[in-house]
Amino acid sequence: MPSELESLFGYQSAIDGRVELMMLDEDMVVVPCWTREFCELLIKAAEATGGFSANEFDPVPAHEISLAAISPSLFERVQDDFGSRIWPKLKTVWPLIDYHGINDAFIIKYEVGHQEELRIHHDVAQVSASIKLNDSYQGAVLEFPRQSKTNESVPVGSMLAWPSLVTHPHASTPIQSGVKYSMTIWFELPLALG
Repeated sequence: MPSELESLFGYQSAIDGRVELMMLDEDMVVVPCWTREFCELLIKAAEATGGFSANEFDPVPAHEISLAAISPSLFERVQDDFGSRIWPKLKTVWPLIDYHGINDAFIIKYEVGHQEELRIHHDVAQVSASIKLNDSYQGAVLEFPRQSKTNESVPVGSMLAWPSLVTHPHASTPIQSGVKYSMTIWFELPLALG
């Protein structure tokens, strides 16, 4: 039986094999992504690094750590997996998107007295996504005011994806109790053609 580290860094038992897509809204897609067990291992690895911090130059600072800082090889495995398994599913909804990799994937930690919420903003990416890594908390709901939607019904390990930039501003409501962990993914914009 593989150790927790072998399971995490080998990306073993990570993939949720369900294939169905769910439309949360016209341009908000829920895709089965990771198992609950893998999400728990990601949280353990993030906490073990002790690297949660806010970048003072970030216009929307958060208590976060990049997946590449936890493990560059795990980041590469995730990037390859999402390109081959998740992106084709997203293309069924948005046929004109092209995969250019992941710009960033980072875990945000919300807790009372630290990172309690995230102000309204939009991302600079081709597609943005969020994956709940746990559900042992109250509050800290990802909400999309323009669409009148939230991620409350999205299960742990499933990816909620939406077009980035101006159409899907979003925020996280204040956390009320417990500690929330979520993975944010920014899919790379296409390169400008000269």
